[in-house]
Amino acid sequence: MIDKNERMFSNKYLLILIVPLLIEVFLSVAVGMADTMMVAQDSEASVAGVSSINTIQNLFVFLFQAFATGGAIIASQYIGKGDKERACFSSKQLMNISFIASIAISIAMLVFRAWIINLVYGDLEDDVYECALSYFVPILLSMPFFAMQSSANAICRTMGKSMITMVVSLIVNIVNIAGNAIFLFSFNMGAMGVGLASLISRIIGATIMCIVICNKSHEIHIEEPFKIQFDFHLIGKILKIAIPSALENTIFNIGKILVSAMIVSLGTSAIAANAVLDNIGTFSNMPGSAISMAMITVIGQCCGAKKFDQARHYGKKLMAIAYISMSSLSLVLIIALPYLTEIYNLPPATTKLAIKVLRLNLIQSAIFWPLSFTFPNFLRATGDVKYTMIVAIASMWIFRVVFSRIFAINLGMGLEGIYWGMYLDWYCRIVFFIIRYLSGKWEKKTIV
Repeated sequence: MIDKNERMFSNKYLLILIVPLLIEVFLSVAVGMADTMMVAQDSEASVAGVSSINTIQNLFVFLFQAFATGGAIIASQYIGKGDKERACFSSKQLMNISFIASIAISIAMLVFRAWIINLVYGDLEDDVYECALSYFVPILLSMPFFAMQSSANAICRTMGKSMITMVVSLIVNIVNIAGNAIFLFSFNMGAMGVGLASLISRIIGATIMCIVICNKSHEIHIEEPFKIQFDFHLIGKILKIAIPSALENTIFNIGKILVSAMIVSLGTSAIAANAVLDNIGTFSNMPGSAISMAMITVIGQCCGAKKFDQARHYGKKLMAIAYISMSSLSLVLIIALPYLTEIYNLPPATTKLAIKVLRLNLIQSAIFWPLSFTFPNFLRATGDVKYTMIVAIASMWIFRVVFSRIFAINLGMGLEGIYWGMYLDWYCRIVFFIIRYLSGKWEKKTIV
């Protein structure tokens, strides 16, 4: 049993860390919902087009977040070790590689954007295709700004300054929603307008966060931000975390794209119902997502200080918070589903389908999502990223991809079958992650 006076983090510290993260995640999800609901006023094709590109966009969103996570874990462990100078310099390396990688990827994607859409969604209806193509351009232009803000956000959270990222997120999301309203309703720009609003908001967010992390009064800050310096030893440490996480997220999202292609084959109604599920289902996962980010800061510092008993203590505490909050939120959403789905202004058959799959999804999420997706960040924060990568990739492809096709196409279960394949994926992950935790092998994975 850990004596209270020996604990690295007080309950007040955890509260100050987690609550802003929860609000930030809420704002992010709320804007996603607002995007879908506002573009739904344009047409069902616009909803389907935006949803299709968001699936591709997530492939790169998670890639840049993997870089941010790698840098945050290294910086957290250096802080736990008491080496603030290396924490600062590792943060600068994170910003450098995020900027260079995001520019290169965005340029390549812009050149081949039409080919990519045709490759992934070859049988999109013409009106959906046009909406997807117009939305894709501003989203790709916004990627470097998203990458920079993600890295800067991760650095701030490493210091426990999640209040800063929350306030900036509030500003960014207000700009995004205002932009949606202007471009959609004043200029009738449809899906392109939603993309432009995202571009403008990400430029503003990246600018503010880059100014914040250059403030020398902060525990971790970046000096001479316009001077590119490479420390390949530190970059190697970051990439040791980032590459497995990036591979995991990239391959995971390629699988999700294949699953999305199956959903496309089920028709526009299934695509639109799935978009609603993505919005509301993601809303129910907000507490778990916030705790996932807190895990990096708390568990990373515990492991950097070699205090593994405290890592166990805080891991259990954070998971308990995730379960209580997610279960409560899921219950509220299940009760409110008939009213929430009306907001999307979809045809009755699509609304009925959305409610059916959402009810099951909310129940499954409350029981299994935290152990499937929050808990792995405990292992990642220790540096044990290869194991989580192998488990996630294998489980994804065996269950979510293969069984989704069997259930949805071969057995004729439609959209519901797609999600049963996903739930099998969750069950598999849980078994292997718990086995790894109980083995104690993660204690030997500390990076610094």
